[in-house]
Amino acid sequence: MKNILLVSSECVPFIKTGGLADVVGELPKYIDRERFDVRVFIPNYKAIPQKYKDKMHFVTSFYMDLGWRRQYVGVLETELDGVRFYFIDNEYYFNGEKPYGNIYEDIEKFAFFDRAVLSALPLINFRPDIIHCNDWQTGLLPVYLHDSFYAGQFYRGIKSIMTIHNLKFQGIWNKKTVMDIAGLSPYYFTDDKLEAYGDANYLKGGIVYADYVTTVSEQYAKEIQMPYYGEGLDGLMRARNNCLKGIVNGIDYKEYDPQTDRFIPHHFSKSTFKENKKKDKTELQKELGLEVNDKKFMVGIVSRLTDQKGLDLVECVIEQICAEDLQLVILGTGEQKYENLFRHYEWKYKGKVSASIYYNEERAHKIYAACDAFLMPSLFEPCGLSQLMAMRYGTVPIVRETGGLKDTVEPYNEYENKGTGFSFMNYNAHEMLRTIRYAETTFYEKKRAWNKIVERAMDMDFSWTTSAKKYEELYDEITSVK
Repeated sequence: MKNILLVSSECVPFIKTGGLADVVGELPKYIDRERFDVRVFIPNYKAIPQKYKDKMHFVTSFYMDLGWRRQYVGVLETELDGVRFYFIDNEYYFNGEKPYGNIYEDIEKFAFFDRAVLSALPLINFRPDIIHCNDWQTGLLPVYLHDSFYAGQFYRGIKSIMTIHNLKFQGIWNKKTVMDIAGLSPYYFTDDKLEAYGDANYLKGGIVYADYVTTVSEQYAKEIQMPYYGEGLDGLMRARNNCLKGIVNGIDYKEYDPQTDRFIPHHFSKSTFKENKKKDKTELQKELGLEVNDKKFMVGIVSRLTDQKGLDLVECVIEQICAEDLQLVILGTGEQKYENLFRHYEWKYKGKVSASIYYNEERAHKIYAACDAFLMPSLFEPCGLSQLMAMRYGTVPIVRETGGLKDTVEPYNEYENKGTGFSFMNYNAHEMLRTIRYAETTFYEKKRAWNKIVERAMDMDFSWTTSAKKYEELYDEITSVK
């Protein structure tokens, strides 16, 4: 039996701000329990719902040095779906309304968290073979393992993995403050370790000192070795490419299942989508005040409304998109300019465009089930989950070839009858528009070919089972290296 410890700043169902929480909450459920004992550590935030807090029980507490400070550490525990979760408790650090706030506070908060996790391990009687760290908030963990904890017999030989969910967020603050907070010697603050461009960089520290580095798709693992996507760390990623691997995230196939989804009025499968998907479409058209017509090409967007998601491309050609024979359905919140853009076009093209400027789980499921196509023209996309959900419901993705989108969506090839979606390569609004028009023409004029694309998309398996197997192989590989 191998012991694996996942450490993260967020985790479903306790606390979530993004896809990181889904990965850390879902992955342990699918790892083979006969061979691996997987446990999870996250902070005990005030914002965790009370119903989960009521199920936690106290394990231990102690005081710990953090630089020149002496801080209280409490450890709580609960079990959910057969997985054991631990929570680091400290009201001074984790009492905010949200998990993250000002970066200067977060820098100290997560230095405390990383050191507290390592300090707690002997007290909970769990010695991991691998500590699997996630994003910059856990970047100091591999550094500490090589520093003050290395002397302890308990910690020697523990391996670490650093998973990058989005390289854009690195945990950067001035070197002098981090040196003071983290309690690390000046030895660690050189440009081959934690220092980057004059500042201290938590994620860089994690990448340098981890035994293995992973990210959330094979294509993104290649992209971050190039200056355009490398966020200033491309040289380091190239230096570590001998132990850099991309593993695509999965989605929960029980929650996203067109045959049982509690949010959609008409259930369907690969064999019944031709009749029932149309019914879901007309229900959604009625709900959103769109023209009710099951033959109309409907394109969905469920997204954070930000530049990263390629919405500046949509903004550039939105008049031409609205001039096409299609309906456009948007759900999400984000930058004000995009919220207002979509509100304006809903007003201008009543019955043709719907903009729900909020987030609602039920509405999201209905859009995945009802739409014919799903638009994701991202500037960069480490993994992306929406295209996986769309394919699960037979909604054909239209994506830009970047990161996880390139790995998971095979472009339609009409000559070989292949493909699960439509894609374009350059970050160019007119190339995107051309691809939308190509999808639209295929939908209207080559119905049989379109239905085959839908069937191939629904055949794909992007469940956590597939991803978990790859992580198991990686855990085996790392623990076999002495």
